[in-house]
This record gives sequence, C-alpha cells and structure tokens, in this order.
Amino acid sequence: MADKSLIGRQLSEGQVEVEKGRLRFFAKATGQTDPVYTDEAAARAAGHPGLPVPPTFLVCLNTEVFNLRSALKVLQMDLARILHAEQSFVYHRMAYAGDTLHFQTQVADVYEKKGGTLQFVVNETRVTNQRGEPVAELRSALVERQA
Repeated sequence: MADKSLIGRQLSEGQVEVEKGRLRFFAKATGQTDPVYTDEAAARAAGHPGLPVPPTFLVCLNTEVFNLRSALKVLQMDLARILHAEQSFVYHRMAYAGDTLHFQTQVADVYEKKGGTLQFVVNETRVTNQRGEPVAELRSALVERQA
C-alpha cells in the first residue's frame, strides 16, 4: 500500500521524439477532422511551424517512458485492484513534429478516502521540449480498493 513517504519519488524519466507519422495516425484514430493535424501545408497556413501535437497525444508519448508495472511495484499497488480515477492537463506551449520531449513523472500526492478503504496516488508528469521549455504538466490519479 502506498503511503505519504512516496510523495516526491520519481517514477520515470526519459525522452521521446515526436514523429509525423504517429501524429497523423493519432489524428485519424481519434477522428480529428482539422487538416492542421495531418497536412503540413495546412499546419503552416495556420501559423504552425509543422504538425502540432494534439493535446492528449502527450499521454501516448509518455507511455513510452512510464512503465506501469514498475511504478505499481514502487507504489506497492495491486494491478487487479486499481482504477484510473482522474486526469488533468496544464499546457504551457505547443509541441510539434520533430520535437524531442522529455517526460519526468513523480508522485505528487497520496491520500485515502472512505476510512482507508480507497487509496489514491496522484502522479505528475512534467513535459519539456529539447530547449528545456515547459510544454505541459500531466496529472493522473490511480485508486486502489483495499481488501
């Protein structure tokens, strides 16, 4: 069971290069109809230097860095007893095809509800680009039902 001593503990760190093909695939898979996400000429005409990263695509990229099984081991959580409880995003600047994004995830909070029956762990991922500029902060919470 996770406890407050884990707050601040780093769970993962790494970088991922944003590829045009993956951006186009994601846009099509999510039903994106705006050509700015699939056509470089349309993106440039809209004032972008290249294909922009759709907001939630950062979560997909982070899965290349964040290993859930390893994190659950550190957090002492049982995969069979957890649910994804919440997710939020704070955006600072756009990311584009060709950028190299750095992801660093740490435990932001640990708390209980229902008299300890539900254990929550909040993770925060800071995303920066190749120039070290902040791109976004991704927050997600897992909840584990205690036996």
